[in-house]
Amino acid sequence: MSEKTFLTVRELSERLDAIWPPSLSAPWDNDGLMCAPDPDAPVRRAVVSLDATLPAIRYAAESGSVLVTHHPMIFRGLSSVVSGDFLSDRVIFALRNGVAVISAHTRLDAAKGGVNDALCAAVGIVPDRDFGDDESPTLGRVGTLSGGPLDACEFARRVKRALGSPAVTVTGDGRISRVAVVGGSGGDFIVPALKAGADALLTGEAGYNSAEDGAENGAITVVEAGHYHTEAPVLPVIAEELGKLGVEVGTVFDSYPSRVY
Repeated sequence: MSEKTFLTVRELSERLDAIWPPSLSAPWDNDGLMCAPDPDAPVRRAVVSLDATLPAIRYAAESGSVLVTHHPMIFRGLSSVVSGDFLSDRVIFALRNGVAVISAHTRLDAAKGGVNDALCAAVGIVPDRDFGDDESPTLGRVGTLSGGPLDACEFARRVKRALGSPAVTVTGDGRISRVAVVGGSGGDFIVPALKAGADALLTGEAGYNSAEDGAENGAITVVEAGHYHTEAPVLPVIAEELGKLGVEVGTVFDSYPSRVY
């Protein structure tokens, strides 16, 4: 029996680029191969996480895994790497312990089957068009609620149950049938969602003033269900794609940092 051939870290990053093309990324974004102590090392298994937190990187090290995340490990440029800084400590630990980190951010938001399609599927929204802003014109989705229209309170309850969100904030009121969807931070997409004909914007967080402006005079209802909880539905999707590439996924790591009391 021949020995199994493993993708290298570099090859895995290239395969993921083909699935979620960098051309879909917002111009300000930074993702891809974030950290690679040895780009030619074989990938025997992977850990999937929304965030490249230090506990997630430690878990990957303990299990001999590559870490694949949605949020970039290095988002803004590093001017120095000095122990005692949160980001520096992550980079130092990953390099010392041989952990490669690959991230797919706004490209995974925009990609077919990515963050926003996974969020639609979780909540019961049938998407039929893309929408976005000038920088990311196809990042979000607009679709129709399955089962028919709901009032804002009913829709919030549905979202809370579907996503396991500790709390859902609703700004505005009215009957909801057409929903714009942007997982994570979607405050900048309120006006584009309104122009796209949506009754509501479902996002993770929008900001007090942005949500207030959107809801004024009943223009659009803004539903905020938590940054983590609106993006976490994509984690099984990432794991599935890795599996198709022959990469064993040991676990989906829970990097959610908050507790609600």
